[in-house]
Amino acid sequence: MSDGRQISMVLRWLKFNLVGIIGACLQISVLAACTYCAKLAYLPSTVVAVESTILHNFVWHERFTWRDRPAGPATERALRLLRFNGTNGAVSLLGNVLLMQLLVEQLHVPVLLANVAAILTCSVVNFILGDHFVFRPRLSM
Repeated sequence: MSDGRQISMVLRWLKFNLVGIIGACLQISVLAACTYCAKLAYLPSTVVAVESTILHNFVWHERFTWRDRPAGPATERALRLLRFNGTNGAVSLLGNVLLMQLLVEQLHVPVLLANVAAILTCSVVNFILGDHFVFRPRLSM
């Protein structure tokens, strides 16, 4: 990989993490509101919080992180959202639910701390999927 591509990848990784930090704050806020204010169970609350974050992150990744790889028509953007939800969403939802269950029920970690650990664990896989599958460069016709 050339120096220019390495710098570009590092900058993209930093942008990805900035969006991720904002998304993590949203996710934790939604989780806290659902579990502590609305008194909902933590696993369904985790699903709601993660999906809220997936939609938030998609918008910001498309407009900021991978701004140099714009989608074409609305159908392409919709397919991109489906790919994002299907990959990053699956990793985030399954990873968060499984890790939350392990950390909270088995290891007795507090809910919000367990959620931070789950978010960090899923982030690397999500970046790779985003860069190589969801926001891949468009093929020239």
